[in-house]
Amino acid sequence: MECLLELKEGDRMDLFTLSMEEKLKRNAPLADRLRPRKLDEFVGQDHLLGEDKFLNRSIKADRITSMILYGPPGIGKTTLAMIIANTTAMKFEKLSAVTSGVKDIREVIKNAEEYLKIYNKRTILFIDEIHRFNKSQQDALLPFVERGIIILIGATTENPYFEINKALLSRAMVLSLKPLSDKDLLDLLNKALKDKERGLGCYNVEIDKEAIDYLISISEGDGRVLLNSLEIGVLSTSENKDGIRIIDLETIKNSILIKTAKYDKGGDEHYNTISAFIKSMRGTDPDATLYYLAKMINAGEDPKFIARRIIIAASEDVGNADPNALVIANACFEAVRNIGMPEGRIVLAQGALYVATAPKSNSSYLAIDKALEDIREKRVGEIPAHLKDTHYLGAKELGSGEGYKYPHDYKDSFIKQDYLPLEYRDKKYYNPTQNGYEKEIKMRLDKLFDNKE
Repeated sequence: MECLLELKEGDRMDLFTLSMEEKLKRNAPLADRLRPRKLDEFVGQDHLLGEDKFLNRSIKADRITSMILYGPPGIGKTTLAMIIANTTAMKFEKLSAVTSGVKDIREVIKNAEEYLKIYNKRTILFIDEIHRFNKSQQDALLPFVERGIIILIGATTENPYFEINKALLSRAMVLSLKPLSDKDLLDLLNKALKDKERGLGCYNVEIDKEAIDYLISISEGDGRVLLNSLEIGVLSTSENKDGIRIIDLETIKNSILIKTAKYDKGGDEHYNTISAFIKSMRGTDPDATLYYLAKMINAGEDPKFIARRIIIAASEDVGNADPNALVIANACFEAVRNIGMPEGRIVLAQGALYVATAPKSNSSYLAIDKALEDIREKRVGEIPAHLKDTHYLGAKELGSGEGYKYPHDYKDSFIKQDYLPLEYRDKKYYNPTQNGYEKEIKMRLDKLFDNKE
């Protein structure tokens, strides 16, 4: 049996007799040729498609409701929609948000209404990359989804809670698809090597375990990357004297389609990575801090954006446990702005590591938020008379400044007196911790307020 992709000299005349569809199938990437055609061929997403899971039952019972399939690339969103198309008795229409507009939506809806009138059957409308539809395009779908004229299935790599209109989202289930597990990817690889009709089974291939492990690891849950990289490795490797194509680690490394970490500066990965970076600094984990910093630098994240986050962490999470953290974080920002990249990576690393390894206190953060809460939600108290400004004509006649005690006239430049409004007199916002320098602050305050009258 001849392989689909390797054309022999004798095949040249046959090619001219093939239909365009057959030519496309013959030259399609491995991931497209191996696309599952029915539910039992689908790999992964057991939390949704397991034997007793809701979506599995819904597909088999042909009781599909509007849904948004959300997840990273290469995990089967479009494939799942096509399986539904092959299974359901409903009419199936497909649009791509990249190439379709409101006019295309209206045309599909018009046909769906006619189909419902004539055959009493609804239409499933699958929209790939639905997050690319703007508000007006999404609004055009809403009344017809609401009336049940169409069943909407949208696929997106972006967080639908950010990208999809709330009204439309409320009428659809959001199904979160997960990256494929290592076992799922291994199953795909083995299927590809064994399948003679659509895969690479017509080649005699031996692949090292080390190469398999690397390919699975670097694919990061993306089945498309794994399959198409495997195909490049097999097709670009010559047979040895025994007719075997040996695929080793070096071959796979030279066949990988993508080698950079997944990172969308406008999407989930951006926010998730910066969140992990901040939490690693807060959690005093210097190695995790460097890992997420490297991920952002490698993805081309704005270094000033990273530096600003370091400044925020220096105040929010370190605070007065090490007041020097804010000084260093701010110097980090200025240095990065002055020297740029790639040298700026060293400055960012120094600033982030200082914050990560510093003693921690969020007392300043908690204190200002408690004070703001009182200002916003409670009566604003009157400033005590002895604290009021006296630098204007008639101030003394109004009692401003009367009774004020100048701290520098007393020992240790401290004298107890009331500074808060009367109704807040017993309020305590700042509670220094026992961490780092803040321990000294606490000891000093305790000494002053306990011993001074």
